[in-house]
Amino acid sequence: MRPFQADGAFQPVESGDGLRRTAVRGAAASVVGQTAGFVLQIASVMVLARLLTPSDFGIVSMVTTVNLLFRSFGLNGFTELIMQREELSEALASNLFWINLGIGTLLTFVFAGSGNLLALFFHDSAVAPVAVGMSLTIVLGCLAYIHLALLQRAMHFRTVAIINIIGLSVYVVVSIVCAFVGLHYWALVWGTVGQSVIIAVLSWAMCRWVPSRPTRALGTSSGVTFAFNVYLHFGFNYLTRNTDNLLVGYRFGAQVLGFYKRAYDLFVLAATQLLSPISNVAVSTLSRVSGDRGQFERYFLRALSIMAFLGMGIGADFCLVGKDLIRVLLGPQWGEAGRIFTLFGPGIGVMLLYNTHGWIHLAIGRPDRWFRWGLIEFFCTAGLFVLMLRWGPSGVAFAWTISFFLLMFPGFWYAGKPVGLKTGAIFAVIWKFFAASLAAGYLSYIALHATPYSGAEFGAFGAFVRMISVSVVFALLYLLAVIVLHGGGKPITDSVALLRDLLPQRTTNSVSPRNPDVDEAILRQPQESRT
Repeated sequence: MRPFQADGAFQPVESGDGLRRTAVRGAAASVVGQTAGFVLQIASVMVLARLLTPSDFGIVSMVTTVNLLFRSFGLNGFTELIMQREELSEALASNLFWINLGIGTLLTFVFAGSGNLLALFFHDSAVAPVAVGMSLTIVLGCLAYIHLALLQRAMHFRTVAIINIIGLSVYVVVSIVCAFVGLHYWALVWGTVGQSVIIAVLSWAMCRWVPSRPTRALGTSSGVTFAFNVYLHFGFNYLTRNTDNLLVGYRFGAQVLGFYKRAYDLFVLAATQLLSPISNVAVSTLSRVSGDRGQFERYFLRALSIMAFLGMGIGADFCLVGKDLIRVLLGPQWGEAGRIFTLFGPGIGVMLLYNTHGWIHLAIGRPDRWFRWGLIEFFCTAGLFVLMLRWGPSGVAFAWTISFFLLMFPGFWYAGKPVGLKTGAIFAVIWKFFAASLAAGYLSYIALHATPYSGAEFGAFGAFVRMISVSVVFALLYLLAVIVLHGGGKPITDSVALLRDLLPQRTTNSVSPRNPDVDEAILRQPQESRT
């Protein structure tokens, strides 16, 4: 893809019905890519958890807790700027590339030099050399971020999905091979470096653009200010989401952090599989209808309804089967991670809904408000972590769940204020799904404990059978409760129709406007919480 025309202007993007079809295809490609990524991640977790120890994962987690904050400079900020900006010139994109690369190079050296400080903080000498190795991912990422953002602005989501899948595949293969030959925690380091290298190479290969020398380009100063506001919010949001790792690693050491981090990663993975495929599409699409408040609200609320239906159901189910899921995926030596994971479960659906308030801030061009809300979120969540730390990693996990319940509606109120989006409208959309998941979860719990069969004598196979059985019972009860509370199956049919339209189509004619409700649901589909 060549992103710019001969006059330096960005290639035009479709509008109207063309935008709707492009959004559908983009969301479809993202869903397929995210599904493939999910399968790869689960497979790698199952293999690596049996080749490496909890301490290996804990040592790398001590480093990546800080490394990802540095590594995300440019990914969070410049990506949103390029997607959200109405007009983008080649000169401006070139300036953004060099600014991003310059700061990223500086951060690489800073992080490499901080290894001894990290080792001192975590009381583990192995942390220092790992920090030097992981520092390479910072500058490698900065080589790719602007090119990937240009592909997303042009709605080449399928290309971006393919690049990410290939990168993840390289990580999985390199990590497993290195772990198999006995490199221990270095297997995870070299897998991550290999992933960054291949993503940088492919992003340049697929986005045929070479940045020019820096010049005075209109919008550079305001664009960098926008990007820094987004990154500052991300920074506080990231600190919020990783203060737990710092506290657990400092207080309890690498092994306990390894248990906690595996549970947390599965907790986040379960939610982001629903959120990530549609977030970039949502921000790009909602930005184009932000001038029409009625249309903006209608698109956002209908997307929220579908996500509430899926998220609340998944969250409640994971509360029931969390221990069995960990046993099947990671093996019996990770039992402590299973106990922690069950405390994350109730927060999965609420986390999924809460994170969508960021779509509003970005779509209306107000990252400054998003940053200010991030300060409130940080102090609230970090305070809960400190308060619950006395109960160990289980207490910290439960603090996560409490924080999402406390912050969700205040977050929506603050985000929706500039566009008149009322929390009452949001509550009206989601409360029935919450009630349905609570009722179905309670009845499934009673049925689970009333059954004499435990499956414990059959090990992982018994845990798998029990997990599937409980999930089927819960799903049937949840669907029944949703139908009863909504007086019909419209939420279910809307979700099924959405998933059908998100599947890859042979021709664009198969994406037809025969169902306006579904079209709206797709168009408002909207990026980890990058974690």
